[in-house]
Amino acid sequence: MTTPNDTTTTTLQIDIVSDVMCPWCVIGYKQLATALEATRTPHEIRWHPFELNPNMPPTGQNITEHVAEKYGATPEQSRASRLHMTQAGADVGFEFAYTDDMRMHNTFNTHQLLHWAAQHNRMHELKMALFTAHFTHGRNLSDDAVLADVAAEIGLDRAQAAAVLSDQRFAQDVRDAEQFWIGQGIQSVPAVVFNHRHLVSGAQGVDNFTRILEQLAALQAKETQEATDVQQAQQAQ
Repeated sequence: MTTPNDTTTTTLQIDIVSDVMCPWCVIGYKQLATALEATRTPHEIRWHPFELNPNMPPTGQNITEHVAEKYGATPEQSRASRLHMTQAGADVGFEFAYTDDMRMHNTFNTHQLLHWAAQHNRMHELKMALFTAHFTHGRNLSDDAVLADVAAEIGLDRAQAAAVLSDQRFAQDVRDAEQFWIGQGIQSVPAVVFNHRHLVSGAQGVDNFTRILEQLAALQAKETQEATDVQQAQQAQ
């Protein structure tokens, strides 16, 4: 696994490929965040775009119809799955407020807005706000006016956000980023890449993420020591 702009640092680099329509993406992130806090791991998170439903029309689709069409789930299975996700979210402090008339939305513009927010160092905050807007408040993320409102609510300039969505200035950047990650073999999300080389797929749970972080810390300490030993050996020659 390789990612753009690889660097060597003691800070754990975390690249998360996700879509704001993906419930397990926010659950997985919250689980990871809990583990990062528990292990006091210095880290840097970068979000990257992925569209679960790139052909979704602007009007969106009813969630029950969508799950039935995409996964063959019955309405009862869909409700049971939503109850499970609601509990998993509550376990890590995120509120899902599912309803039978909730809709899935096209997210290409949300990714463009996130790309713009990154230029103002607000991508992470906007990502969290978009998760909440969709899953907790049931807002229509297919509506550019709603997206601009969400951006404004976290302190970004609403007029600039609306202009970004209107002129589609970051459309190619988002497509290129999506294709990069598809080219890296990412076919489902969340996909979490640690230090540009260790891929973990899905919401692993707090305990598993904690173990992963501990293993990565041990590996990093070992590699640092080995590099130090090599340097000292070269200096002794």
